Amino acid sequence: MHGPGALKAQSRFPYAGHAGEHTPPRMEIPMITIRPFAGLGHADHGWLNAHHHFSFADYHDPDRMGWGAIRVWNDDEIGASQGFPPHPHRDMEIITYVREGAISHRDSLGNEGRTPAGDVQVMSAGTGIQHAEYNLENEQTTLFQIWVIPDAAGGEPRWGQRAFPKGDRAGRWVTLASGMGNVDDALPIRANARVLGATLKAGETLTYETEPSRHLYLVPATGTISIEGKAANARDGVAITGLERFSIHASEDSELVLVDAR
Repeated sequence: MHGPGALKAQSRFPYAGHAGEHTPPRMEIPMITIRPFAGLGHADHGWLNAHHHFSFADYHDPDRMGWGAIRVWNDDEIGASQGFPPHPHRDMEIITYVREGAISHRDSLGNEGRTPAGDVQVMSAGTGIQHAEYNLENEQTTLFQIWVIPDAAGGEPRWGQRAFPKGDRAGRWVTLASGMGNVDDALPIRANARVLGATLKAGETLTYETEPSRHLYLVPATGTISIEGKAANARDGVAITGLERFSIHASEDSELVLVDAR
């Protein structure tokens, strides 16, 4: 969980280096673009099998430097009893959505915690924090690692986690993390953005309302869906902008993660 928010690169860490700055583009042309999982950036480190929706570490695509304020979306598979050693970050909102297994966190503020599948942790790196993330389970852990550029640099670093039962998300959006006003039970972030989750049964349809200037990125953790008629499979990315609302139809049982950002 290293890269553009890092204070200093560590050579023993596979994500050493800076992924570059990104200025959110200004566009309001209606657009839904499917980014198939097979076409994502890929790095297999043995203990970590990572797929990158946007440029990260050694994967660089000038056309995929982020999406609005969304800078990173990594699809990580972490081997049993493996993990990310201590490393620093600053000025980044880092949201971890655990899909299978669990991730165990420890940081320089003295925070420790275990976040199991379906739950979420958020780290606001602020002026600087060191952390380690390990899979201490006897099975592989899979997760989405999402980085959002904060509205302003600095601020006290912080970390938090929360349980979000999947049953509460059945057929509806639940806000998991947000910097857009007070949302009950949502983890706070320092960005004009929100992270949402939902689950759909096969045949169900769910609508989301937004503003045309926003940049949204949707990934089905599981299942097959269509967004305004465009099909997306599990772990594909869907970049959306220029729309006031869109509908998602599930072809099979699906678990959705959506980020709505500047």
